Amino acid sequence: MTAARPGPAFSIHDIPFSMHGSWFGISPVLAERTRAEDLHLVSHQNGMHAVLRFVPLDTMTGDRAETRVETRPSLLAWVHDGGRIGLAYASPDTVRLRGEGLGLRITAAAETLTPFTGAYFYRDPVDGAHVFTSYETGRRYRITVLSGAVAEVSGSQALGGGDRGLTITADVGGVWEAAIEELDSARRPYASSETFGQVVAAVEHAFAAFADTVAPWRSSGTPAAELAAYVLWSATVRPAALVTRPAVLMSKHWMDKVWSWDHCFNALALAPGAPALAWDQFSLPFDHQDESGALPDSVTHSEVLHNFVKPPIHGWALAHLRRRFPDPIGRTELTDTYRRLRRWTDFWLTARRVPGAALPHYQHGNDSGWDNATTFDPERVVVTADLAAFLALQLHELAALAMELGLADEARSWTRTAEETQAAVLDQLWTGERFVARGADSGDTWSSSSLLDLMPIALGEHLPENVAAVLAARIETHLTPYGLATELPTSPHYRPDGYWRGPIWAPATVLIEDGLRRAGHHRLADEISARFRALCETHGFAENFDALTGTGLRDRAYTWTASSYLLLAEAHELRRTAPASAAHTGG
Repeated sequence: MTAARPGPAFSIHDIPFSMHGSWFGISPVLAERTRAEDLHLVSHQNGMHAVLRFVPLDTMTGDRAETRVETRPSLLAWVHDGGRIGLAYASPDTVRLRGEGLGLRITAAAETLTPFTGAYFYRDPVDGAHVFTSYETGRRYRITVLSGAVAEVSGSQALGGGDRGLTITADVGGVWEAAIEELDSARRPYASSETFGQVVAAVEHAFAAFADTVAPWRSSGTPAAELAAYVLWSATVRPAALVTRPAVLMSKHWMDKVWSWDHCFNALALAPGAPALAWDQFSLPFDHQDESGALPDSVTHSEVLHNFVKPPIHGWALAHLRRRFPDPIGRTELTDTYRRLRRWTDFWLTARRVPGAALPHYQHGNDSGWDNATTFDPERVVVTADLAAFLALQLHELAALAMELGLADEARSWTRTAEETQAAVLDQLWTGERFVARGADSGDTWSSSSLLDLMPIALGEHLPENVAAVLAARIETHLTPYGLATELPTSPHYRPDGYWRGPIWAPATVLIEDGLRRAGHHRLADEISARFRALCETHGFAENFDALTGTGLRDRAYTWTASSYLLLAEAHELRRTAPASAAHTGG
């Protein structure tokens, strides 16, 4: 059995406190660019919604106690000279609290109750618990005081505006304990024989086991691996509503969805140690594949969006997944995966190719995953080389799957289409010095200073050596001390926090690093890996990073960033300890 250990400390302002399987977390982050003074229970059912607010109290004066918050995977604590309050997960839908020397005021996050918003508050006469029922999440939040006393209740059964909540305290010098549950309609009164210390210890064991499973290779040379594992572990939710499988959300901040390319990186990181969870990550968007074969743009608890798609990196990802899994995929699953990947590929070959055209097109920058990259400045409905490269890799993987399934004719057809796509992208979009984009409707061509134009390096061994060499040289011009800038820093369009117009992003880093290795450019791949790993070790796992300062930007607890760190760190460790293995991103 994995030994229990506290795990890495982290800032609650960057990473929410949560548990594997839970749909809620504890955080001061209430929305994008919205941070509260107090910690809140924030649920991700029906969207991101702050439900409860927590205010530690000085038991002598009844005033707010100025505390500092300490967080590790198993325990969140408000710490004060006069006492402390601990919070730990007893299960994915229940947290336990224990206070000593401090009281706690728990109130509705919304001050006003309307027929459509806010939380109604009442005392349940069945078991004496206090309950908030939230319009936004459609769930109830039951507070059961296990020891101590309810010192004050306000707003019980009240309508309209006003304070709603309760204060929990203990006798002087004593302790109090309580439980908070997120539930649907009703369940038996809360009861548990576990002490608070046992609850904490159980979570320590659970997280330690997960970290040992997904990053058994970690060492002093990969100091952020355990925290990266926590970002993944804590952002995982149980199946519910439209989320058909256990899912690693991109974040338990406001980026609380599964986007249909982000999921590939989480699957890759989990594959060797948690293959079932990895397969669920890869498969989830395919559960919502529409009749045209398109994958959704994103999936979350109560919403599946089809207004955009994401790039077809799934063949690339599946090829790596199959090498990283400890056991081969079973024939039934392989057959089903082939069918799904074939339909996704046919979507690009039919719905996204102008009649008679050899190459597919995006309809908007969002389809590429690089929403506002400068490649899309002249036009949005665009034929690009990155799309053709990803589709060619997917066609090669379909050919490999078809051969494995005994479908030789189909394998030959996929291989032929892959070769035709590769030939077309070189013939139509390669100038001898760079790849250009072309308007799918206008036929006009242009180039940009975006790293997106260099993404065909993902073709790796399929690229002519001279083309790979030119791409590698151009990629190196994007390399800052912290990693690959998505727009050349010397470009007039560069913006420090410009989303895909400058900041460093994890997926571009992994795809380019892997393509460079497969094309034989190991020195540059090593440098890109080293700089990105150092970036994460210093600045965490943000959605993206300022390319010139390294500062984390936007959502600060992003799972594909954590997964990308784990992928690159694992490969680095394998190269360091077993050079002959020539480990790369795909294992």
